[in-house]
Amino acid sequence: MHRFSEGDRVRVDIPDETDPDYERYHGVRGTVVAVLEDDADRDTGDERDSLLFRVDLEDGSVEDFRWRDLRPP
Repeated sequence: MHRFSEGDRVRVDIPDETDPDYERYHGVRGTVVAVLEDDADRDTGDERDSLLFRVDLEDGSVEDFRWRDLRPP
């Protein structure tokens, strides 16, 4: 089961302030527009990492995030 589905509203939550993406994305909201799969779970051992959530952000950009960086709004 996917944590989020297409059409879900989400908020980006990057707790590590030293993460290079923190300033740009932390707290930004958007809508999931696609759920994609890759093979990242082979590297991490966590099957949840095989999913990428493509999010249409409020600023008009579209970015991909892993499950750990997204929360309900």
